[in-house]
Amino acid sequence: MRINWDYIKLTFLLVAVVALYGFAEQRNQKRLVSNVTVKFVGDNNLYLTEDAVNKLLIQNYGALENTPKEQLVLNTIEEVVLSNDMVKNAQVYLTVNGELVSKIVQRKPIGRIEGVSKFYLDDQGERMPLSKYHSARVPIITGKITGKTLEDAYVILDYINKDDFLRKNVIGIHIEEEGKYQLKFRMENFVVNLGGVDNLNKKFSNFMAFYAKAAKDNSLEEYTAVSLEFNNQVVCTKI
Repeated sequence: MRINWDYIKLTFLLVAVVALYGFAEQRNQKRLVSNVTVKFVGDNNLYLTEDAVNKLLIQNYGALENTPKEQLVLNTIEEVVLSNDMVKNAQVYLTVNGELVSKIVQRKPIGRIEGVSKFYLDDQGERMPLSKYHSARVPIITGKITGKTLEDAYVILDYINKDDFLRKNVIGIHIEEEGKYQLKFRMENFVVNLGGVDNLNKKFSNFMAFYAKAAKDNSLEEYTAVSLEFNNQVVCTKI
C-alpha cells in the first residue's frame, strides 16, 4: 500500500494552523478585560450601588468588558470613581484573570441637616449629599445653620460617636444660635441645654452622673430640661 505523504503533510499543516489559531485566540482573550466588578469595603449601608458605579464607568469609557488591557489607564478610572460624592476612597486594579475591580470605601454620615438645604455631615466634618439608595439613621440637626454652627455641630457629633450610650440615644441637635446647642434624646422627654462646645468631657461626665442617679430614682420623666451650661453644675427644670 502506497502512503500518500502529500495528504499527511496537508493534514499535519491544517492541525498545526488550528492549534496556532487556538493558542493565539487564548492569548488574545487573556489580554482583554473579562469582567467588571465593584466591591464595597466596610459599611453594609450602601449610599451608592454597584449599578451606579458601572453606569459612571460606562458614561466615561463605554462598556469596559472585552477592552484590551493595555488601553486602560487605571489611575484615571480611579479618579472617575472618586469623583462620585459618596466615595471616600477607591482602588482600581486588574486581576490576573482579567477582572477589572473597583474597591470602594464610602463616606460615612454622622449627622443630617434639615434646613433650607438638606444634606449630611460626614465623619470628616464635610458636607455630603443625601442618597436616593439609603437613608442614614443619624442625629437630625435643625435650627440656625451657618458655617460656624456646623463646625460646632461636628465637634458634638464626633464626641457623641465615640461614646456608646450617647451614640445610641442622642437623636437630634437643635441650634438656637452660635454657642447655644440643645440635644434631644431617644427615650426622654427633656432637652439637654449643652451651651457651647467647650469642656465637653466635663459637661457629659456631669450629665452621665445625673442620668444614672435619676434613672435609679425613676425620676427622669419629671424633667423638661437639663442644663449643662454652668460650670460643674447640672441645672434641671421640672415639669
